[in-house]
Amino acid sequence: MPDSEIGRAIASAYAAMSGWEIIAVVLALAYLLLAMQEKISCWYAAFVSTAIYLFLFRDVSLFMESALQVFYLIMAVYGWWQWRYHPDQQQNLQIHRWPLKTHLLAFAAVGVLTLLFGSVLSASTSAARPFLDSFTTWGAVITTFMVTRKVLENWLYWILFDGVSIYLYIDRGLYLTALLFVLYVIIVIVGFFQWRAIYKRERLARGATATGLTEQSSSIDPVMVEQ
Repeated sequence: MPDSEIGRAIASAYAAMSGWEIIAVVLALAYLLLAMQEKISCWYAAFVSTAIYLFLFRDVSLFMESALQVFYLIMAVYGWWQWRYHPDQQQNLQIHRWPLKTHLLAFAAVGVLTLLFGSVLSASTSAARPFLDSFTTWGAVITTFMVTRKVLENWLYWILFDGVSIYLYIDRGLYLTALLFVLYVIIVIVGFFQWRAIYKRERLARGATATGLTEQSSSIDPVMVEQ
């Protein structure tokens, strides 16, 4: 490609970026970095970024992605509530894993919903890339729920769905957002290993606590118990 064409392509990509997209990207990165550290402030960044993207995606005819932002807004509030007011007040919500059966059910649900909503959008709207749009949307729905519940494998899900989203955003001219998702893929890999280390540490701590309680219980003098 001649230098002049490359220059025009770069200029076109820069012109396609809006100030709002830049703000949304910065806050989205802040959300992910804070979530990696289990900081509850991640949900504040997620809420504002999501509110901006709701309108950005609608403007480029990614209707499912735009609708997804409404879900994200709700989940940002839900995630904040779960992390701050977990039902078990004696124990913080801890990182845990899903069994294989649950993962299979999750992917089956994403597949069915992708076919259903992709077909509807294709037949009755002017939506761009309706099936890819639906796939990334429903994948993000289940993965976001996993984040609110601190399911370890959420990071692996994001690698898949963020990877597909990169192509989708480039196709719609959201180049800065596409770059954001390239960074996302890198960061979520780091996030997975970071959460896995925390998960292992918490398991060891719970095991040590359980062992200590067992030893304490066995050391009680049965004569004293009878008295």
